[in-house]
Order: sequence, then structure tokens, then C-alpha cells
Amino acid sequence: MKNLIYVCLPFIIVPSIVIGQPSTAPNVFIITTDGFRWQEVFNGADSSLLGDKRWVTDTSACKQMFDGINPQERRSKLLPFFWHVIAKQGQIAGNRSQNNKVNVANFYKISYPGYQEMLTGITPRRLNPNWAINSRKPTVLEKANNLKDYKGKVVAFCSWNILPFVIRESHSLIPVNAGYERVSEENDPMGTLINQVQSYLAVEHTRNDMLTYVAARNYLQQHHPKVLFLGFGETDEHAHRGNYDQYLIKAHQFDQFLADLWYFVQSDPFYKNNTTFIITTDHGRGSNPKKWGSHGFWIKGSGEVWTAMLGPGIEPLGELLHPQTTWLKNIAAAVSLLIQRSNPSESYMLTDNRNSTLNKDESIYFAGGQ
Repeated sequence: MKNLIYVCLPFIIVPSIVIGQPSTAPNVFIITTDGFRWQEVFNGADSSLLGDKRWVTDTSACKQMFDGINPQERRSKLLPFFWHVIAKQGQIAGNRSQNNKVNVANFYKISYPGYQEMLTGITPRRLNPNWAINSRKPTVLEKANNLKDYKGKVVAFCSWNILPFVIRESHSLIPVNAGYERVSEENDPMGTLINQVQSYLAVEHTRNDMLTYVAARNYLQQHHPKVLFLGFGETDEHAHRGNYDQYLIKAHQFDQFLADLWYFVQSDPFYKNNTTFIITTDHGRGSNPKKWGSHGFWIKGSGEVWTAMLGPGIEPLGELLHPQTTWLKNIAAAVSLLIQRSNPSESYMLTDNRNSTLNKDESIYFAGGQ
């Protein structure tokens, strides 16, 4: 029987990862949707907001789509892949109703510091108010790209046009396609079509998520990268505009992207049974119904987030209902641990809840099993 090591991670975003011995280096996809609240993840659509015409254009139609008699029904309508697949085969953390908390560690609770925290494992001290300035800190994507098994096999597709600066595209040399940036068309009819569609749209700082997804999926089919950062942005855009109906529709679409992507990786021999999804958001939003669309250090609830994980490296614990507090910055350490399986000689520093670094032996408790 294959030997397994069960890893309990008190400092990492999930309490348990199962470390096997894959025949090839594991693939890791980090997938985010910007500013999506934990309230909708675990409770579904907010019934009080669904009936409020300040936030919803057609309250009757929106209720038919997303309302239900209890939180379980509402969340299954909104996020069926989350609750019918991830909740059975993976883990979902951050239900604060159960005192299971995932927090943002940075003070600012806006997008640039959130992604920086998530991808570096470090709490940003300096404020970048979402400006197009390269981060000073290397991300876990950059570190992965320096490993033998992952060199030249790390890529990012993002709706928000500032994420290349968080990822340090010009320094790290990781290809990042973001905003309405054109995709490569070399011998690629799909790339040509994507660029034609983009040329007819108003250029904004956040691209339509469907275009981001189609571009990323097309790249996966053609090039088979091993590490993917896939960042969607329209949940945040519609929340800022006060469009609760469109915010829900984009969240539902995000769930559909996840379902399609999971089916794709399980149908592709390169990815099948060797690909882990890490799914999260960069910040929360106001917990007060009147402030649901806003976020920042001055808005209560903005530091409250969630995470989900699915794949061969993740123990299937489902929705985590026990009291615990973990942090967005621990995503980087979780990614490091997963890719470290094929690079045991490489040294990674894992970040604990107090923002100090620990080596692997100090931060992880190993219990043998068979």
C-alpha cells in the first residue's frame, strides 16, 4: 500500500493536506474572484438585499434565481459547484457563523495589498492604493518559476489590469495576461477571436471575466502550464456599483467557471488526478447591509474572507465547522507546500499567524500513516 503522510497545518489556511507521491510534479491553480463576501459563500444570497430595489433591478426574477427557504438552499443555488463538489471532495473554510474564520492580515483591506498578502505570505506594511507599481516582494509564483520542475511553466490570467504589478511580470518574467491586453494569435484561431471581441469593448481596468476565462482555458489546452494564477474581477466591479443582482450573477458565473475548469483538468491526461485548486478572494466587504458594496479599513467586515481547496493534495473534510482562525497570507505557504512535494531539497519558509517565518519542521506536525 502506498505510504501517505498526513500533514496538519496550524499556520496554513487549511488544517489538513494529504501528501502523496505523484509520478510527476503536482499542478497548482490559484483561482480568485475579487471582493466576494463570505456571507454569500456560506449563506447564499442575502434575502433582505434581494428584495431591495436600490440594489436589485428586478427583485422578483432575482428571487426566483437565488432565493430559498434556508441558507443551505440559497447557497446551493448560487454556488452549486462549491456545495455539490468542493464540499464533498475538498474543503471550504471561513464560515464565521461557526466561528471558523479566515482573516485578511493587512490593515488596508483593498485589492493590491490583498493580492500581495495572498501571493507573498507577508503582511504588506506600505499602502499601495491600487496603483500600477511593481511590488517589492517576490510572490510564490516567482519562487515556483525558479524550481526545476516549474521553470517556464507558471502563468497568470487576470481580469484586473493591476495584477501584473503585484506579480512583478517585468521582473519575474512570468507571462501575465491582464485587463484588455491582447492574447497571442500565433497559429491560434481562438486567440484571434478573443482579440476581435476585446477590440469592440470599452477598455476599462477590469476585463469581462468570460474573456479572461476563455483566454486562460485556451492557453491551458495549448501549453499545459503547471502553475496558474487565475483572477476574476467582476464581482467587485458590480459590488462597487451597488448592483447586488449583477454581483450574484457574476458569483454564479465564477462557480460555473470552476465547474468547467475542474471537468477540463479531470479530462486532460496532463492534469488528471494531479491538479489542486486553491480558491479565495482578496478582501471582504461591509457586513452592514447598507455597506455591503464597500470595503476598506474603515468598513467593518472588509477583512473577513474565505478559502476553498480541492484536489489530490487536499483531505476531503468538507465545510470546516470547528472554531479556528487562519489568514489570507497563508495561501502562499500552502502553495509552497504543495509544489514542494516534487522538490524535497528546496527550502521554503512558511509564514505563521504572527508574521514571522518558520521552517518546515517548526510549522508542520507530521504523523505517519499507511
